[in-house]
Amino acid sequence: MAQIELSTIRKSFDGTDVLKGIDFRIEDGEFISLVGPSGCGKSTLLRIIAGLEPQNSGQVRIDGRPVDGIRPSARNLAMVFQSYALYPHLSTFDNIAVPLRMRRLSAIERLPLLGPLLPGRRAKEHGIRADIAAIAEQLDIAPLLRRKPGQLSGGQRQRVAVGRAMVREPLAFLFDEPLSNLDAKLRVHMRAELAELHRRLKTTFVYVTHDQAEAMTMSSRIAVMMGGELIQVGTPAEIYNDPGDIRVAEFIGSPKINILPGRVWKDGGIDVLGSALRLACGATAGECRVGVRPERIDLGAGPFSGNVVHLENLGAEAFVHLAIEGAGLRLIARLADVRHLPAMGSHLAFGFASDAVQVFDSIGKRIPLKVEQAERVREPAHV
Repeated sequence: MAQIELSTIRKSFDGTDVLKGIDFRIEDGEFISLVGPSGCGKSTLLRIIAGLEPQNSGQVRIDGRPVDGIRPSARNLAMVFQSYALYPHLSTFDNIAVPLRMRRLSAIERLPLLGPLLPGRRAKEHGIRADIAAIAEQLDIAPLLRRKPGQLSGGQRQRVAVGRAMVREPLAFLFDEPLSNLDAKLRVHMRAELAELHRRLKTTFVYVTHDQAEAMTMSSRIAVMMGGELIQVGTPAEIYNDPGDIRVAEFIGSPKINILPGRVWKDGGIDVLGSALRLACGATAGECRVGVRPERIDLGAGPFSGNVVHLENLGAEAFVHLAIEGAGLRLIARLADVRHLPAMGSHLAFGFASDAVQVFDSIGKRIPLKVEQAERVREPAHV
C-alpha cells in the first residue's frame, strides 16, 4: 500500500496553466476519485503521479519518498487506461503475463527460441502461470485465458487490464476513466466489481472520472477539480450535503441542484424569491444564491408556485420540471410516488424546509447559516 502526497503541483502546456498548485494527500489503502468536467486537469494529474508526465513545479512523494525524476516503472504503480492498452496479438494469458515476464525473466530468458532451453526458465514460468491462475480466478476470467482481446467483450477486456495491473502487486492502482467505453448497464456492474476488488486488495486506488455516479458510489473520498484547481476534497456524503463552493454543488448531484436568487439583509436574515427563510447568517448584506436539491422540494404546499412544463417518469421515481411564476426560472423536483403524477401544464404550489437550503455568496462561496427563532421570521418559506 502507499500514501501519495502532492505538494504544489503545477503544469502548463504552451503557456496555458493546466494545474494551478495542487496540494493534497492520498491515504494508505483509500479509494479516492479525481472528478471534474473535461479539461479540468484530472488526467494530467494522474499521469504526473504515474511518472508519465513531468510537472513544471511541485513534488510527488510516495510513502514519504520523493519520486520526481524517477521513471514510471520504478515507482511501482499500476495504471489502467481508458483504452485498456492490451496487445491485440497476445492471448489474455500472455497480456497478463507481460509485466511478470519483464520482472522475473532476464533478457536472454525472454528470447522466443533460446529462452525456453535455459535452466531455471521452466520453474520461473511455472510460478508465473500459478500467479496468473490465481488472479484469473479472482476476476472470473479463467475461461478466457486463451482468447485474444478481439474475442472479448468490453467488460472482459477491462478485467484483463485490471488483472495485468494486479499481478505486479503495485503500491497503488491508477485508473484513467476505465469504464467510459462500456455501455450504461455494464458500467453499473463494473462499478460494483471495482469497489469489491478494492475492499479485497486493501490497496490505494486513484480513480479519474468525469462521471459523478462512479465517484459517489465507489470512493472513500472525492477530490473535485475545476479549471486546474482542487476545489474540495471530502467523503461522498460531505461533497453532496456540504459543498463549499457553488461549482461543487452544481456538478455533484443528478439532476443538478436548483439555484434560486436570494438576498441577505442587514440583520442577517435571508430571503429567497421574496419569502424569508428561518435562517440567518453573518454575511454582508447583498445578493446571494440559494441551492435546493430536487429531493428536498415539497410539491403541493408552500409559498411558491409554478406550472408543470415537463415530466420524466423513471418508473421508481419521477422528475417534475416547474416554470416558476414571475421569476423566469425552471426548477426540478424529485417525486418518489409515481402513482400520483401531476398533469402537464397543471399549476402546483411548492416549498422547502429552511434546513434544506445551501446558501452561496455572490462569488459562489458557501455561507455558514444558523437557524433563526420563529419570532424573528418575516414569513416562513415552508408551510
